[in-house]
Amino acid sequence: MADGSTSIIIIKVTRLNGKSFTVNALYIEAIESLPDTTITFTTGKKIVVREKEEEITQAIIQFYRAVNVLGFRHDVEG
Repeated sequence: MADGSTSIIIIKVTRLNGKSFTVNALYIEAIESLPDTTITFTTGKKIVVREKEEEITQAIIQFYRAVNVLGFRHDVEG
């Protein structure tokens, strides 16, 4: 999902018609399964994509970790 070869901000997704394109992770406000995966942007625009909600969520998490908004995962030993 995250395209590290160009910019980690960009997430590659696929429309239901099979055409791929990229979106900017910073502008994603919500992701829903309705049952198709629908991405809502901060502008209010919505797109429906083939990727699962979890795939997109993981790509966004990778982005935020790359820019140090989220800390690195630490395993807690108990």
